[in-house]
Amino acid sequence: GASIWATGHAGIMEAINELMANPGSGAVNPWFVATLFDTYFAFLWFWLWIAYKEKSWPLRMLWLVLVCGLGNMAMAAYMLIQLARLPPNPTAQDLLLRRA
Repeated sequence: GASIWATGHAGIMEAINELMANPGSGAVNPWFVATLFDTYFAFLWFWLWIAYKEKSWPLRMLWLVLVCGLGNMAMAAYMLIQLARLPPNPTAQDLLLRRA
């Protein structure tokens, strides 16, 4: 939806050319808004998986702050923690599903 909205305001090539000509104009570019929307929507989906995996609300909220504040760095850290906790010969379910 955000991409369709941005396309209605400016074509992607037009937006890129505008950004190349005026590097400081990114905040008023509709594609900048669409990119932020896409990024934070992805952060939200990843956090929903974290909220499913974690059992306590304080940890869930801490990870929400970390993911929204640090983005991919926090997401990578969470994934590395999950990978380190896997049993020998893990399956996809061991990584993706909540532990009993």
